[in-house]
Amino acid sequence: MQTWVDPHDILRWYLDAGVDETIGETPVDRYAVSQRAQQARLTAVQNPPPATMRPGVAPVAAAPQGKAPSGVAAHIAAECSTLAELRTALEKFEGLALKQAAACTVFADGNPEAAVMCIGEAPGQEEDRQGLPFVGTSGKLLDRMLRSIGLDRSTVYITNVVPWRPPANRKPTLDEVAVCLPFVSRHIELVDPQLLILLGGTAASALLARAEGINRLRGRWFEFNSPGLPRPVPVLATFHPAYLLRTPEAKRDAWRDLLLIQKKLAAGRH
Repeated sequence: MQTWVDPHDILRWYLDAGVDETIGETPVDRYAVSQRAQQARLTAVQNPPPATMRPGVAPVAAAPQGKAPSGVAAHIAAECSTLAELRTALEKFEGLALKQAAACTVFADGNPEAAVMCIGEAPGQEEDRQGLPFVGTSGKLLDRMLRSIGLDRSTVYITNVVPWRPPANRKPTLDEVAVCLPFVSRHIELVDPQLLILLGGTAASALLARAEGINRLRGRWFEFNSPGLPRPVPVLATFHPAYLLRTPEAKRDAWRDLLLIQKKLAAGRH
């Protein structure tokens, strides 16, 4: 005799087990993902840009013979010494087919001198149209989240791991994230924030180089290390606002994360 189970109870079981999103029917080796992300971050250090690249000249996207797109991105990103150069480099970069389907390169918004830097996944339709991150429905929720702890777009700096909108707002692929990772790592180095907030599982797994899902990573302090930073940056991952719109019951945990951020910032002022 079969017992009928309420779908809500099944979903609750998945959440309690740490499942926070559905990806597809093909299994993914998350340990390989984290190793690939970590390798992409180290490429810029292991393969410094060639001496023939002149300082002050905007980087170009020409690929060295036989070099993978992530290696090209690492060379170009490492050569950027200002945010303006990094923006230009991304706008000229042709090493990712994803860019061809996007309307524009969504670079950043907010105050680059701010102590707090927020990093999400990728632009959506409205972000692609306006050329700014987090300006759609999820962006409005992010603004409310920031206001709840005394922050706004004049006191934070906001960007994404992937600066181009994936078609139909799908999740960026692992390869797309790996190619973009040197750029976002250099972005963090140039901003040099006091604190990083990673919004969602894509940003968290990429920049922390960890295999766990966002349910296991959120609410815990980590450190982001990079050769171009004077010191490690404290990092806290939390749910992406788009996920909170789909899963309102997760807002309670997100509020706890925000309180941790508020406490960390207050401690830094003393």
